[in-house]
Amino acid sequence: MPTPDGETPTRGKISDTSLPPMKVFAVPQPSAPTRSNRDIARDFLDLSFKLESGRSLPAMTRFEGPITVRVTGKPPATLSADLSRLLYRLRNEARIDITQTRAKDANITIEVVTRSQISRALPQAACFVAPNITSLSQYRGSRRTAKSDWGQLKKRETLAIFLPNDTSPQEVRNCLHEELAQALGPLNDLYRLSDSVFNDDDVHSVLTGFDMTVLRAYYDPALANGMTRNQVAQRLPLILSLINPRGGRLSSNPLPATPRTWIDAVQTALGPGSGAAERRNAAARALKIAKQQGWRDHRLGFSHYAMGRLLQSYDSAQAHTQFLYADRVFRQTPLAGPHRAFVATQLSAHAISAGRGQEALNLINPQLATAAKYENAALLSSLMLLRAEALELVNRPQEAADTRLDSLGWARYGFGPDWAVRAKIREISALSPLKGRY
Repeated sequence: MPTPDGETPTRGKISDTSLPPMKVFAVPQPSAPTRSNRDIARDFLDLSFKLESGRSLPAMTRFEGPITVRVTGKPPATLSADLSRLLYRLRNEARIDITQTRAKDANITIEVVTRSQISRALPQAACFVAPNITSLSQYRGSRRTAKSDWGQLKKRETLAIFLPNDTSPQEVRNCLHEELAQALGPLNDLYRLSDSVFNDDDVHSVLTGFDMTVLRAYYDPALANGMTRNQVAQRLPLILSLINPRGGRLSSNPLPATPRTWIDAVQTALGPGSGAAERRNAAARALKIAKQQGWRDHRLGFSHYAMGRLLQSYDSAQAHTQFLYADRVFRQTPLAGPHRAFVATQLSAHAISAGRGQEALNLINPQLATAAKYENAALLSSLMLLRAEALELVNRPQEAADTRLDSLGWARYGFGPDWAVRAKIREISALSPLKGRY
């Protein structure tokens, strides 16, 4: 049976420089899941027995025995360390027997190619994973055939992940985390998950405590290839009680499912291939659906945030209003994670443009630790650059200079080459009324 492109799980060179050395996140800070095992079981089943297109999968598939990973192509200098850290986490947090190898018969091949090569293979993807192949050339030959159909897979033996090598180190790492997680386990994404990379809103950069719990359950000895949804559902309660005992003491509070109409509207609004007016109209539809659904969770906040982003160059006052609404929703969402930090960049930028330095500092300062906890260097460096401008507005020039300098190492990881870092510096500096616009 042909495999539609929508059923392929997806997610989107450091030069010599005069900037400070690149900074990296060396110590992960995952938080354990904070919802009930009953809700986690529902999430597990919806993640594991459906594809992103909504098509159901008849049976569970996974690797059996030790798993090996190799890297081919032209990887950036940062990939080796990021992969080593991720494999270490998978072994220790998810208890998966996975190691790196140079052998050609590795279970998982990570081929690192250009963004244009990925786009030619799968236009909507920044990166993706496919079964039963080891290279992009093989994928072109097997695309839309039974060979690449996840629904016909009986067990996982050979998979390929395709990552870009001409984007920022952070984007490469983000792709690595999500695609390796999907190569190992669930293939679906759920917008209702606020604390997971298995969510196409791209708010989370690295695998979370929830994600590791799901992967650990996925490789529990009580589960096996070929099990149906009902068979897995029968065994999950005991599995989760053993690996996440805290979740057994929490009350169930399930979020409603996300309708396809909202998903389609968000993907049109934020994805490639649409004009500005079409994007704004799609964001307005998503916000209308969120309100009609009666949501009070992160999906409503994200709808306001997306609307604000798309209104920025069209109606800045209305954009600011949407960011205020988003912040209010995220403030009341217990599992919002880094969501408020993203909104803080927008609200603080507005305050800086108006010359209100202290207001900007009040917005930024609480979110610095959040950006660091969730290992988002682009977000962290943006907040720090905004903080530097706000400090200058309140006449603290030395602190501003120190903060700006400290931000650059994170910016090199988050944004990549010198020109991208310097462009971000100019963009944020131009907000300040002390400097005018470039």
